[in-house]
Amino acid sequence: MDVPRIVTELPGPKSRQYLELSRRYESRSLSEQVPVVWERAEGAIVEDVDGNRFIDFTSGVLVMNVGHCHPDHVAAIREQAGKLLNCYDFANVPRIMLAKKLVELTPPNLDRAFILTTGSEAIEAAIKVARRYTGRHEIISFHGAFHGRTYACMSVGGKMGVKRKFGPMLPGIHFAPFCYCYRCVFDKTYPQCNCHCLSYLDWLVETETTGDVAAVIVETYQGAAGSIIPPIEWMQRLEAWCRERDLLLIVDEVQASFGRTGKMFGFEHYGITPNLLCLGKGISCGVPCSALVGESRIMDILEPGSMSSTNGGNPLSCAAALASIEIIEREGLCENAALVGSKMLERLKKIEMEHEIVGEARGLGLAIAVEVVRDKVSKEPAPDLTKLIIRRAFEKGLLLIAPIGLFGNVIRIAPPLVITWEIAERGLDILEDAIAEVEALAKAGVEKA
Repeated sequence: MDVPRIVTELPGPKSRQYLELSRRYESRSLSEQVPVVWERAEGAIVEDVDGNRFIDFTSGVLVMNVGHCHPDHVAAIREQAGKLLNCYDFANVPRIMLAKKLVELTPPNLDRAFILTTGSEAIEAAIKVARRYTGRHEIISFHGAFHGRTYACMSVGGKMGVKRKFGPMLPGIHFAPFCYCYRCVFDKTYPQCNCHCLSYLDWLVETETTGDVAAVIVETYQGAAGSIIPPIEWMQRLEAWCRERDLLLIVDEVQASFGRTGKMFGFEHYGITPNLLCLGKGISCGVPCSALVGESRIMDILEPGSMSSTNGGNPLSCAAALASIEIIEREGLCENAALVGSKMLERLKKIEMEHEIVGEARGLGLAIAVEVVRDKVSKEPAPDLTKLIIRRAFEKGLLLIAPIGLFGNVIRIAPPLVITWEIAERGLDILEDAIAEVEALAKAGVEKA
């Protein structure tokens, strides 16, 4: 395809008009993205209101796993929109069939599904269920965690940016270090450290909790913290630690599920099994939908009417989700994510070796990240350089999400799972050019960058 194709200055004249309207009428709370106004998209290609075409490395923040406007996905949405849009929690066929499909896709112990609208709603439901089932109120989460923006979700979030000046948070939440090996808080090196950060959990329970811990909540990779991927051993030992202490293991797969990591679910890479599984984003590829999938012995503690949702499980969202899952399975998108993702990471590792400002490239499937630093020795985060790389890439025809990470110095690379290696390679060419340009500016003086 003819991509990228830049036919105007950026932002273009129509984009500037709409961006001015956005500044005038929309909340300033939205993320500060590159100045582009999306008009249409197909597969892994986005076109703005001025006719400029970009390669998409965002997936609309890990949502469009089957690609933008997949014809079969669009057809399923259109068909359902002509039948039934909402019926509260009255039974409807798409919701029932989606629940059945999710139970069939997940491990045998996960035999109940509760369909909702957003990832945050799924996390909130998991926390409620865990507290009700165990009769205990404390939850252990991890530094760097992102679980959503509602109050319980913010409370289990391990990053100040999400909850800054929104306090006080939900009581009974405790935090342990995540396995961020590139920046170990204990200044140790894996595997010689023997996962020392896990040893801290017993100390945390003894010193910070009231002994009333219900559950541990963890992401299979920490997306917002910088796409941090823990060792397999770390995740397996965390599961064992929970089992030994009769704690529920809540796994947040909102950013990791439905093929993003190269498998249908991220936890499959680790050989672990959650008690409660939170799903969202790629489940329905653009139509709001999420789910909590769990064990019936746990979820059946809820009596009828104790938890429902006005729009949760609506027929339109569920039809979209069923179509998305069918496309992922039929077109082998998990396998494509694994294949293209491994080739992208291999290329990025070469870029890491060749550029001083690239501290680490890491990834799992098509959940990939590049951490930008002043230099490899100090590892000093370089958020200003990160922003400039993303802006330069945009000017060359590549769309990236605003910087992520604990220090705002990580570039997230998350294209739709339908992306071909040819298009992915073009995007990486642009990214490398942007990195080289910004690195040259940095060497000449950061103030010029």
